[in-house]
Amino acid sequence: MKLPVSAGGDANPARGEGAQDRMNQKAFASKLYYGSCCFVLFFIAAAASFNGYYDKWHFREAGTSASMQGASFDAMVDGAAARPFVYRQLLPMLANWIDRRVPEQTKDRLFAAKDPGGAPLRERLFSSPVAQSRAYFLRYWIVYAAVFLFAWISVYAMYLLCKSVGYAPATAALSAIIMVLLMPYFMSGGGYLYDYPELAFFALAAWMALNFDWWWMIPVAALAAWNKESFLLFIPALYPLLRRRSSRIDASIGTGVLGLICAAVYCVLRSHFQHNPGGTVAVHLMEQIQTIPHPLNMFSPETTYGMTLIRSFNPLSLALIAWTLWRGWRSLPRAIQRHAQIAAVINFPLYFLFCNPGELRDFSLLYITFLLLLAANLTEWAGGPTTATQLSG
Repeated sequence: MKLPVSAGGDANPARGEGAQDRMNQKAFASKLYYGSCCFVLFFIAAAASFNGYYDKWHFREAGTSASMQGASFDAMVDGAAARPFVYRQLLPMLANWIDRRVPEQTKDRLFAAKDPGGAPLRERLFSSPVAQSRAYFLRYWIVYAAVFLFAWISVYAMYLLCKSVGYAPATAALSAIIMVLLMPYFMSGGGYLYDYPELAFFALAAWMALNFDWWWMIPVAALAAWNKESFLLFIPALYPLLRRRSSRIDASIGTGVLGLICAAVYCVLRSHFQHNPGGTVAVHLMEQIQTIPHPLNMFSPETTYGMTLIRSFNPLSLALIAWTLWRGWRSLPRAIQRHAQIAAVINFPLYFLFCNPGELRDFSLLYITFLLLLAANLTEWAGGPTTATQLSG
């Protein structure tokens, strides 16, 4: 006896399984394609951004137009830089550690390597005099590669963060690319080898705060504080993000423990370099006050991406940033708004007290806020939901 087939059923199970397999293959092919596109686009964006930074500032070494004696590459890797710059030791110590473990014979071969035309490879790669030095060339290559790698990581971290907040993958990708391409403009008045790692750690920490328990962030916090002490100041702004997936007590404990870890790393570095010239912080309040009667300083020329324009810290840039804030603020989830408020309360006073006038990069605690404001505005432009879907409320 033949049983009747229900109206919604499939008379041929094999055909149904085949259709499901084709759907799975199509979904896999789509993920592979878009993942490959992101890989290439993120690499290109990171490379362009890093090139914009490097052409503008190099590593502040002697013999370049951006030379800065107290924070030059050789002084940083030798541990002789001025405080507080010398505290930012993640990449210099990494380069020193690798350099000590590479045999001298290998270094000699690398130093003497030539391109197909017979010219020294190091001269083909770098114009910096420090990169031509036998004592520093390998460490220079390591730091160069590491800074670019962190620029690339930062794009991925920002992309993942935007997706975690609830923005569409295309919006998340475009927001991350725009943000990394803006970095050389944010480096108006100064740019350093620890700036891209700082951005990467901020984005990675915010993403992890939304997706993992706080103890998974311990190694990230330690490395981030080793890179720059600003991460200690970023920790309180992570509390609203940690609070999204944990109780008030757990979020408070996590914020406190992460802060103590960053403080411990900073104290070790501060003690180790206590005899270096300079001070724990550099106070620039008087310079900030003295610039007020001279607004034309904002229109001084500066070259970024090969184009000589006015400095990035100018009325037009500030107006665009304010407009981006005004248009996107109400679309941000409440947790992100609270994160932004805490970061702003910490960052603005510190900027006027301890930062050189006109350096947008010194508002780095607000990088994540600006990234998500970009995503919110792009979503509205594309006609998507006015509020990010996953963290709304």
